[in-house]
Amino acid sequence: MVQILIRRTGYALATLFFVSIICFIIIQLPPGDYADAYAAKRHAGGEIIRAEEVEAIRHQLGLDRPMYIQYLNWMWGVVRGELGMSLEYKRPVSEVIAERLPLTLILAFSTMVFIYSVALSIGILSAVRQYSAADHFFTVIGYIGLATPNFLLALLLMYASHKWFGQSVGGLFSPQFQDAPWSWARLMDMLSHLWVPVVVLGTAGTAFQIRTMRAVLLDELNKMYVIAARSTGLSEFRMLMKYPVRIALNPIVSTLGWELTRVISGAPIVGVVLSLPDTGPLFLKSLLDQDTYLAGAMILIYCTLVIAGTFISDVLLIILDPRIRYERLT
Repeated sequence: MVQILIRRTGYALATLFFVSIICFIIIQLPPGDYADAYAAKRHAGGEIIRAEEVEAIRHQLGLDRPMYIQYLNWMWGVVRGELGMSLEYKRPVSEVIAERLPLTLILAFSTMVFIYSVALSIGILSAVRQYSAADHFFTVIGYIGLATPNFLLALLLMYASHKWFGQSVGGLFSPQFQDAPWSWARLMDMLSHLWVPVVVLGTAGTAFQIRTMRAVLLDELNKMYVIAARSTGLSEFRMLMKYPVRIALNPIVSTLGWELTRVISGAPIVGVVLSLPDTGPLFLKSLLDQDTYLAGAMILIYCTLVIAGTFISDVLLIILDPRIRYERLT
């Protein structure tokens, strides 16, 4: 068990290293850099900026150095816990991200809890009550959830709430709590707004996991060990949870990293549509401004969350199914 965890930790760190290289290269691919974007902004505002000024800005920020030198400087700072300076905000990247990262983590965690709690319960119900009215209903809802893009669902919710209820579901706080210090009232206000982005981000994942749980559990219910377990006199609920559901959880747990990837990748667009004060809009703005260190740090954080989710998925699989542990050790 310990050897497996050490090996998986090494794989995770190696993956994160290669991902950081790829991310930095991708950020550098668009033509121009922050100095060009800054000059374009000033030019759009009616100001005239000379080429010498642009070059001076580029030299001051170190953007005229080779790409590998910029990457090494950035990674050396990351190793020391310093993510560099944001070119746009003129502040340390860690401070800029720290203002919004907690809300992003709360949103991601809440969405994952929503996906798996709803999907597992409905998936088990659909499998046990196959072809019932509830099974057909949730099948239709699942197909709609898979086919509807997150941003479109967000727009529909915003339109419906404004037209029929006269209120906006955008943002995570009411106007009076927008810039207020944290308190119990502000926390309750956030929770009252949190369900909208959670439902928007989690609908597709919930629909996918419902279909997965239903299909795998139906396959397990027809096997001989289930019939043998029933013959021992166990109650139907206890037998269901102790044997077929536990085995059916394997493909569900193995997709934990995928679902986290889906949530994180959909968060920026949903954040812009719903005006969420999380890292999504900040990430898009950093890409548009070509704020290299801010964008690179955020991609690195997103990838770290995905790798952490995959690592947790592996650990849960080892705990859930002893066969995996024994196969890895042999």
